[in-house]
Amino acid sequence: MVSQLHEVLVELFHRRPELAAELLASADRVAVPPFEEARLEACELTDLAPTEYRADTVVLLSARAGPALAVVVEVQLSRDPGKRWSWPVYLPTLRARLRCPAVLLVLCASDKVAEWCGTPIEVGHPGYALRPLVIGPHGIPLVNDPEQASQNPELAVLSAMAHGGDPGGEKVLSALLAGLRTVDDDVAKLYADQVMAALPAAAQACWEDMMAIGTYEYQSDFARRYYGQGRAEGEADGEAKALLRVLAARRIAVPDDARARITACTDIDQLERWLDRAVSVSSVEELFGP
Repeated sequence: MVSQLHEVLVELFHRRPELAAELLASADRVAVPPFEEARLEACELTDLAPTEYRADTVVLLSARAGPALAVVVEVQLSRDPGKRWSWPVYLPTLRARLRCPAVLLVLCASDKVAEWCGTPIEVGHPGYALRPLVIGPHGIPLVNDPEQASQNPELAVLSAMAHGGDPGGEKVLSALLAGLRTVDDDVAKLYADQVMAALPAAAQACWEDMMAIGTYEYQSDFARRYYGQGRAEGEADGEAKALLRVLAARRIAVPDDARARITACTDIDQLERWLDRAVSVSSVEELFGP
């Protein structure tokens, strides 16, 4: 089953195809050609045989003269022996389809998996072995400048996941807050949650504090709304549960529609008024009355 982490990492490339070229350049093993556009290509890498091969993402770097470099991006969170059979199929198929050089970039969430993925794959033909270009956590570029994070929030997310728990990680996390201001709130929440899940416990506390309090220069409006909403929802949930407990203790019947109305209410003042009434009313209808 594909995990949320896998989906989020793939989404980074979908939102910013240039990220593939930036990571290749940071790996210092590929001469990335000059390009004017980076766009997503079809991920199906199927030959004439019935078997279908599908990569996580395919990015095409192109210039005025045409396609310059195709990048197959694979997100690998664990060892998968099947990849050592499918990966060698990807590049020649893609190269033939797009008529340009093709490389395999594998992004790994751990150094152990990165080491496994980087092992050359002997194809069988003399001298022909596929050596995947692998980037593990220590290969992710460090982004601790808010301006850079704002220009490339996707790279800032990867940097925070890889380096946010390191010494000096506070600057990385603070820079990410600036980057989150540049994306939609739903996307920012997804990124923030995934960074939280990837950090060690001490860094998680630091990240939560940065998001929750306004002492950081680059704290985003999103962060204030995100945590403010979370606190409000938690308070409303507590009031609703207290109200239901009082009604239950007084043996007042609460039909399903009334229970749904109470639990769905996020208005703290309204819940408190209902809670005050609950100690004296004789029915739910009276509770909801004017």
